[in-house]
Amino acid sequence: MELENLISFTFRWIHFFAGVTWIGLLYYFNFVQTEFFKETDAPTKSSAIAKLVPRALWWFRYGALYTFLSGLALAGFLGGAVNFYLVVGMLLGTLMFLNVWLIIWPNQQIVIASTEQVIAGGTAIAEAAGALGKAGLASRTNTLFSLPMLFFMGASAHLTGVGRVPMSGDGGTSSLAMILTIAIILGLQFNGMKGKTGPITTVKGVIHCGIAMAAVLLLIIELL
Repeated sequence: MELENLISFTFRWIHFFAGVTWIGLLYYFNFVQTEFFKETDAPTKSSAIAKLVPRALWWFRYGALYTFLSGLALAGFLGGAVNFYLVVGMLLGTLMFLNVWLIIWPNQQIVIASTEQVIAGGTAIAEAAGALGKAGLASRTNTLFSLPMLFFMGASAHLTGVGRVPMSGDGGTSSLAMILTIAIILGLQFNGMKGKTGPITTVKGVIHCGIAMAAVLLLIIELL
């Protein structure tokens, strides 16, 4: 067994483990916890936000961090073998990672601090409602991105097509397809920062939109 291959596989294993932790908790927050909070009573919700949510967010954000770092290491080992399917997956994963650390976590800290103040007999932080909305929108956007991200990560090694041609090769993805694909992703990211949840508000809606997004990006890459 070559040392380089062993190192590469080790980073891949870390990537899988951290990724399962991260995305699993993302789905927990969006598919389970959010729906539970809509139906439960205020004291139970407050207790969960103060005691359960911080623990889950710790695993969530560090799962995202180690997924991102191990992914960068893997890309370095792949070198010239990187294809556009993988680039799409990496772009989506990077935006998701940034959303976790720059939007979701800072805003959730405000929500948690506000809840703890109320439990202690104080008043809620005025910015908490807005912070919850920002964190929720970013989280829903990450859920939307997760489906095409996982699709293209897997497709980079297992699906034949134009997008699998190495970036340095000829006859691969057209410049128009690359530009349009990246523009769509960045446009949805901007909405995740400044827009509204719209059709991704519901669990069913975000799943359907995520599948549709993967299909649209694949068609653009393969047909343009």
